[in-house]
Amino acid sequence: MDIRKYWDDQPLTLIMATAILFRLLAAIFAKGYGMLDDHYVVIESAQSWVDGQDYNSWLPGSQGNTGPTGHNLFYPGINFLFFSLMKLLHIYNPQLKMFFMRLLLAAWSLITVYFGYRVTEALDGKKSARLAGILLALLWFMPWMSVRNLVEMVCVPFIILGFWFAVRPGNSEKPWHSWFISGLFMGLSTDIRLQSVFFPVGIGIWLLFSGKFKPLFAFTAGSLLTFILFEGGIDLVIWGKPFVEIYQYSFGCFTERNDYITLPWYDYFLVIGGMLIPPVSIFLFWGFIRQWKKYFMIFLPVLLFFAFHSWVPNKQERFIIPIIPVFIIIGSIGWLEFREKSAYWAKHLKLLRYCWIFFWLLNSIVLLVFTFTYSKRPMVESMTYLSKYPDIKYLTVIDEAGNPEMFPKFYLGQWPVMFNDKNGDRSLDSILASAVKHGNASAPRFILFTGEGNISPMVIKARHYVPFLVYETTVRPGFIDRFVHWLNPINRNKTVKIYRNAEFVPEKKSM
Repeated sequence: MDIRKYWDDQPLTLIMATAILFRLLAAIFAKGYGMLDDHYVVIESAQSWVDGQDYNSWLPGSQGNTGPTGHNLFYPGINFLFFSLMKLLHIYNPQLKMFFMRLLLAAWSLITVYFGYRVTEALDGKKSARLAGILLALLWFMPWMSVRNLVEMVCVPFIILGFWFAVRPGNSEKPWHSWFISGLFMGLSTDIRLQSVFFPVGIGIWLLFSGKFKPLFAFTAGSLLTFILFEGGIDLVIWGKPFVEIYQYSFGCFTERNDYITLPWYDYFLVIGGMLIPPVSIFLFWGFIRQWKKYFMIFLPVLLFFAFHSWVPNKQERFIIPIIPVFIIIGSIGWLEFREKSAYWAKHLKLLRYCWIFFWLLNSIVLLVFTFTYSKRPMVESMTYLSKYPDIKYLTVIDEAGNPEMFPKFYLGQWPVMFNDKNGDRSLDSILASAVKHGNASAPRFILFTGEGNISPMVIKARHYVPFLVYETTVRPGFIDRFVHWLNPINRNKTVKIYRNAEFVPEKKSM
């Protein structure tokens, strides 16, 4: 088969085939979770509800809950339904459940690739669509991020579908129908990630000032319908009042905006520039800026989203993800148009070719590494290892630096009380004293020591409180976990050494 000819004649088929392949590989091999939010917010909470618990104490009547906590319950609710189905099918193995979850997320992300191509093609033709499509399919972080439970990724297909129904061929013949459906999808994106509201708001402003009042009415009706139905409706059922979680979340965002990771206003320029790999990221930036007037309906929502997140002090790389596919679409169109008219690049085709060779070479290396990366392996495998022990009521986590990572009880399949020093303000004595203060029955069944140094002094000290403590096993982080921890120690991917309290668990069990 002549790949070049196939690329010219059937680019979408080739793009989708590569997208499917790498997302399938990620679903199989990219176990674990990337950040706290893509597990503890949407997985740990949902599974605990299925098991009759409330891990985060979000629901009324749960121990420790004093009212709405400002968490969107729509996506965790979807995961609750998924895990309920797994229970109905008698699928209890946590790793198997998450494999099926990753498969679903991988399939869901293909909407971004397919309709991202179609949107670009509708706006500018096949040539630009090929570039945007292959970038959406094979950018180094796309397959790995596609199988994560981050709301910033899960909302993207709704955004792309919303744009598709706004720009698809023949849209002018059925303005009410298409704009209403576009609004439905944009409203759903906001149900997943509240900050996605800048997309329907931006489109609505464009429609208003363009004098397109009938499409504006249809689009607004669609957006409000799904937003009110799911965002307001869920709160009404749970709390007896609509939108109370949004109110609490918004209030917290403004009153606590400096309590998290604070970075300068220009940080997201650097994030996008790095994620899309220079010099290609510079090409796309230039292309995006050049097309602001021609595609203002798409440019304005991205601008509003970007400006808001640049203004808010709390900045994390994942926050900016929802605009990246749209940025790639417009950037690809603008760059190719500029390149074809540029006298400079017409004279420097070899340099341009080297730029793209560098991009694809570096992108391919990182793509292969991340697609096969098992993230947060020490935490996940520690809980998977302990899951063979029934009736674990108490666990203790002790870190050499006094600031251990959280451990996912989802993979344990149980919901024990876990004593740790997650805030870094408690000594080893106070942790273990808390663990046994209610009597010997509440002593930890296992103690997990985390760190790379010599833990012998901590073990000796721990035996003052838990005298029958014996070594069980060691779980080490993978290469990427170690590399990420080296880059930024805030990613606490450390070696875990598990000790067993032989008073309560006399024998070591094999898997």
